[in-house]
Amino acid sequence: MNMDVRIPHDLDPETKADTISREKAYSHQLQQAGEWVHIWRNAGQYSNLSIFDVKDNERLHEILWNLPLFPYMAIDVTPLAVHPSDVALLEN
Repeated sequence: MNMDVRIPHDLDPETKADTISREKAYSHQLQQAGEWVHIWRNAGQYSNLSIFDVKDNERLHEILWNLPLFPYMAIDVTPLAVHPSDVALLEN
């Protein structure tokens, strides 16, 4: 999924700093739990490309809606499935 962050320029600086701090802590918690599997920065943008591994759509919805930066994000979700031609499957 791609997450573009659009924090308003006039947002109170303390509110902005607190929100970003809570976002970082929450994302670390999800990464350590194995649900937020990968996160990459989109170079030159305040956005990221992330891979989640969750049990169902409801869990993904819950995670996204609890992101502290969610009110300032445009999120594009692309569901992924294992491809039968993936060589990693042949190794197992």
